[in-house]
Amino acid sequence: MSASMSRMADVAAEKNQLRVGRLLKAHGLKGAFKLELYTDAPERRFTPGAEFTLQVPEASSWHGKTVKVREYRVMNGNSVIFLEGVDDRSAAETLVRAILWMDEDSEAEDDAWYAHQLVGLDVVRDDVVVGQVLRVEHLPAQDLLIVKTETSEVMVPFVAAIVPTVDIAAGRIMVTPPAGLFEELPVADASAGGPTAASE
Repeated sequence: MSASMSRMADVAAEKNQLRVGRLLKAHGLKGAFKLELYTDAPERRFTPGAEFTLQVPEASSWHGKTVKVREYRVMNGNSVIFLEGVDDRSAAETLVRAILWMDEDSEAEDDAWYAHQLVGLDVVRDDVVVGQVLRVEHLPAQDLLIVKTETSEVMVPFVAAIVPTVDIAAGRIMVTPPAGLFEELPVADASAGGPTAASE
C-alpha cells in the first residue's frame, strides 16, 4: 500500500470511520459501479444523499474529496451504486478501486469493527496467545492485521477463514492460520529418505 493510501486509512481510523464498500468496476454507460460490500446493511448505508470519504491515491483528481449516493440497487445479484457527479462511464473509470468510508454511527453492525478497536488485542491460536495486533492495513483487496509476535511482525489476512472470531469485550482475536504463517515449516531432508527425482 502506498504511503498516501496508508495516510488516508489512518485519517479515517482517527475520525472513527467504517469502511463500507469498494468500487469494483464501472457498470454500464451511465456512471454506475459494481460495489463490493463491507457492510451487512447496504440498503441503510447507501441511501440517496449518504456521503462517503474516498480512499484513493494522492495523484487521483478525487483525492481529499467526498461523494454522495445518487442511487443504490441490486442487479442480477450484484450491488450497483450511482454517485452524484458521476454521470458516464468515463467518469466512473476514474474512481474504480476507490474505497468508501463513512462516519461511525450509533448502530453497530454484526462483524464490523473499527481499526482502533482491534489494535492491542491478543491474537490467540489453539488457546495460546501468539501475539498482539500492532495495526490494521487497509488494502484494496482485503484488510491485513499486522501481528507483533515475540520474534517478528506477521501479516494476517483479515478474512473469516483465518480470523473466525473477534471478541472486543474479551480483548482477543481467534485465528486459524495456515501452516507456516506464524512459524517456519521444516525443510524436507532428501538424505533422510525424502522424495527424489526418479531416474530412468
